[in-house]
Amino acid sequence: MMLTDREEEILEALWGEIVEKKNHTCDISVLKDDEAIKKLADLDYVDVKNNQVKLTNKGREKAKNCVRRHRLAERLFVDVLDIKKRLVHEASCKFEHLLHKGLDENVCILLGHPKTCPHGRPIPEGDCCKDAKRIPKKLIMLLSELEVDKKATISHLETQDQVMLQKIIAIGALPNTGIKLIQKFPSYVFQIGKSQFAIDKELASCIYVRVI
Repeated sequence: MMLTDREEEILEALWGEIVEKKNHTCDISVLKDDEAIKKLADLDYVDVKNNQVKLTNKGREKAKNCVRRHRLAERLFVDVLDIKKRLVHEASCKFEHLLHKGLDENVCILLGHPKTCPHGRPIPEGDCCKDAKRIPKKLIMLLSELEVDKKATISHLETQDQVMLQKIIAIGALPNTGIKLIQKFPSYVFQIGKSQFAIDKELASCIYVRVI
């Protein structure tokens, strides 16, 4: 059953109060929404006893995914769309509910599996993060390290510089895109599809590729 935006926000709040602050339970008065709490209890996401709310195992997993989507949305808005930090929370609250399974992983891969949101809070790992760790390091390298005339697939992008990330995205160097390095000097020239692009070493060092 799909949860309402409010119910997902309560799970996020519980994740912060219980998991991140290492509490066993949370006082129900903090949440201020008896109806939403009742529904979450009926769905076995929370246990409520003596005005204290506790996440069940099922609820903990659901809350983790809600928090992950919200913080990935924040990273997307700040890193790619250049939205100011003071505005990003409200925008992310609306957008996160669209980032369901699959789409959230695409965003995570695009951003290079970020560890924290723009406010420094940890982003829970997803399946894509675990899969990336299992790929042998020697199979993934910087575009700048790829041999000339070698073909590869873009694995992920890794930079905290918004301008650089926007430049890379603008030329279509996105995760899972095929790429071929044409030359390394005086600039890095690569081919995506039938188009060729020239970038400097700084940009080339933000693009990670997986050798085919």
